[in-house]
Amino acid sequence: METQSAKAYEPGDVESKWYPLWEQRGYFRANLDSTKPRYSIVLPPPNVTGSLHMGHALNITLHDVLVRWKRMKGFDVLWLPGTDHAGIATQNVVERRLAGQGLHRTDLGREKFEAVVWEWKEQAEKNILTQIRRLG
Repeated sequence: METQSAKAYEPGDVESKWYPLWEQRGYFRANLDSTKPRYSIVLPPPNVTGSLHMGHALNITLHDVLVRWKRMKGFDVLWLPGTDHAGIATQNVVERRLAGQGLHRTDLGREKFEAVVWEWKEQAEKNILTQIRRLG
């Protein structure tokens, strides 16, 4: 019986099959009670500016390689990605978005501006963490 290979690799098909299984089996959790040797990496948090760029992708890929290698070597691994939600870069993005609407942060007042920044942070952070998951 002859089987045909796909004409092109579809990463979404593969990811949707394996990633939930990896999460279910706890492959991304460290065990505090483990007697295995420990290894940890903390991802320098990207600013919450909307999307990751190629530099982030390179850094995350290198971390992913190291983490997987250590897991294969029997280490209990903690890889802790996150985001920097309080950065000036985040504020700058929000101010540019407001400027596109003809507004300045002082037009909103402090409380309203902070609320807009936090709302943006929630949206952008969700996007960034999804991108991190898709990268590794």
